Amino acid sequence: MNERDHLERCFAGLLLGTAVGDALGLPAEGLSPERIRRRWKGDWRMRLTFGRGMVSDDTEHAFFVGQSLLESPTDARRFQSRLARRLRWWFLALPAGVGLATARACLKLWVGFSAERSGVFSAGNGPAMRSAILGGFFADDTERRRDYVRASTRLTHTDPRAETAALAVAEAAAGIVRQESEAEEFLARLPACGTGEEWLGLCGRLREALARKDPVPDFATSLGLQRGVTGYAFHTVPVALYAWLRHPGDFRRALTAALDCGGDTDTVGAIVGALAGAEAGVEGIPSDWLDGLCEWPRTPGTFRLLAARLARTKEEGQPQPGVRYCWIGVPLRNMFFLAIILAHGLRRTLPPY
Repeated sequence: MNERDHLERCFAGLLLGTAVGDALGLPAEGLSPERIRRRWKGDWRMRLTFGRGMVSDDTEHAFFVGQSLLESPTDARRFQSRLARRLRWWFLALPAGVGLATARACLKLWVGFSAERSGVFSAGNGPAMRSAILGGFFADDTERRRDYVRASTRLTHTDPRAETAALAVAEAAAGIVRQESEAEEFLARLPACGTGEEWLGLCGRLREALARKDPVPDFATSLGLQRGVTGYAFHTVPVALYAWLRHPGDFRRALTAALDCGGDTDTVGAIVGALAGAEAGVEGIPSDWLDGLCEWPRTPGTFRLLAARLARTKEEGQPQPGVRYCWIGVPLRNMFFLAIILAHGLRRTLPPY
């Protein structure tokens, strides 16, 4: 396999893995592990609507980052401006479930703040859920990888912990694209993603849990997350990284182990899906999950086309136009999606609790 084919395989697996993990985890978002087990019996499958799955902002943001990379593969500031434009219009289309920090940043963009000043102080998951594609694209360029992760992060989040978590996900994706097979290589680089005792402590706990081969839910419990993974980046990202490291090369086991932890299941699922998908390729994603995606106008075919175009852009080093799709259909899709989310919210008021 030549370099371009390898990149396209990794990017397609990453983007579609993000979508599958997001869609699979979305119906269980905010539920504890116990309630998930009581609510649904058997294996994880698409459950959002009539046995099919739809994606949330986790996948949409990853798609926007990929589109912005196509248009600006060498200039981080221009990339940030392109991403800001996309997030501004995305917010106007009334997406369901947008995070508070991201919503505030989008509002600031609309009232005239520049992309450099739109971020708010938050250590939420927004930057981490969209950073894997940056790591994969700049796998061979540490400085540019950090610049782009910083630009993406500070557009919406200014807390250094959000940037640390996003960079950790990007570093993992970069190692996958470089075909590093040993977890030790990644674990050795992980502490350099941030500073402070909390981050270094988390890196140490990851290493120790892997050495003991702890199950993923046990690792989450050791972080005090027995009721579910929270939206704090220093909770979500360590659990996602641990699930990927604990089950290398096995998309299904890595993803289900992370989802079994409950809580912010769509974001945890999206991050694990991105990493496991980049590693396994589209062929490693269970076909029943992939076929269960029900998305329009950004279809699985749209993600495959974006992956192919990103691989070409990386090889040639020249900007390209973003992948076209029927953008006017997005508000209609979002109205349908919102109705489904509201129906799920009403269902949660009923047993089993």
